[in-house]
Amino acid sequence: MKTPAKLGLLSSLYLSQGLPYGFFTQALPVLLRKQGLSLPEIGLTHLLALPWALKFLYSPLFDRYGSTRWGRRRGYILPLQLLAVAVLFALGLPEGGVSMRWILAAVLGTNLLAATQDVATDGLAVELLTPAERGWGNGIQVAGYRLGMIVGGGAMLLVFDAAGWRAPFFGMGALLLAATVPIALFREPPSQPPPRAAPGLRWWLKRPGAGAWVALLVLYKAGESLATGMLRTFLVDSGLSLSDIGWMLGGVGFSAGLLGALGGGALVARLGRRRALLLFGTTQAVAVGLYAAVAWRGAPLPLLTAACGLEHLASGMATAALFTAMMDVCRPDHAATDYTVQASLVVVATGGAAALSGFGAQAFGYPIHFLLAAGLCALAAAYVAIAFPADLDPAPAALPEASP
Repeated sequence: MKTPAKLGLLSSLYLSQGLPYGFFTQALPVLLRKQGLSLPEIGLTHLLALPWALKFLYSPLFDRYGSTRWGRRRGYILPLQLLAVAVLFALGLPEGGVSMRWILAAVLGTNLLAATQDVATDGLAVELLTPAERGWGNGIQVAGYRLGMIVGGGAMLLVFDAAGWRAPFFGMGALLLAATVPIALFREPPSQPPPRAAPGLRWWLKRPGAGAWVALLVLYKAGESLATGMLRTFLVDSGLSLSDIGWMLGGVGFSAGLLGALGGGALVARLGRRRALLLFGTTQAVAVGLYAAVAWRGAPLPLLTAACGLEHLASGMATAALFTAMMDVCRPDHAATDYTVQASLVVVATGGAAALSGFGAQAFGYPIHFLLAAGLCALAAAYVAIAFPADLDPAPAALPEASP
């Protein structure tokens, strides 16, 4: 399969994950704040993303079992996407909308479907992409996911503001159905499951250098999530309308995040994994620090939009670099397990930071909260510089050496 075809397939799959997730994590907090929910209550809704943190528990099944007729990975991905389409259409059916209880249940259910699809998709990505393709591949992955999140978050806020409850869910369902076409047409190359006696999760965590690597995965994106967990409520409390927030996130946020993911993915191979993580992590800390400055002094809409754009740009670059390094240490015959263990650690860290973000913003105020988040981002960049003195070159099934 040629590289452009691989990247097109992966972009549709990761867009499919980001689309509903974007609505539930980006748009829903804005709507909940408009309804008067407190910051801690909104922050705790991030715990509904728990399936993303727990998917490592069943990820070995995706390496061990798979359909020979439909494809070892495709046989999982296709029905899961169709189920997600059904959930979104069901939410849009009632004319007057559905109760908050059903919305939260749908958030949990959609997260379970998307997280499970992600296990199979990540395994497919590791198998399809060569080491030389992984920088671009992860840039496309992050860009596709961010495109889905921005459309599901910022753009659907505009649709909600203009057309009411039903249109966003029907729109997301139709887009997700269209994104299912590439995987439906894809013919997965045959592959054999690993030997039954092969080591699993416990073996991965006992690999030399695993402790330092786990610390990097936990730290690297936590500060950004601590900040962005309260970004939407900060924009609401700053007096912005739904349309203002939608354009900021859906226009500037989408463009900057897409550019950051693609540019960061392209630069990873040129800079090296370590230098990319260090440079992009530092940029991420500076960008989050701008939120603190804006919250402290106040700023007109253009400056606030610029800060949002820089943060999305830095986040896209940093995520592409981290995901590329994660893919490098996966064993080809245990790709779903190895990548999912790492991804789950990232989700635990980012989800925990987002869940606590409401308490931090309420206790300290937005300026100090964003400043603490920027400090956590800076700590992660410093950790890369100190703990990994050598470059993180692609070396499948080997973790990079950390300094003692």
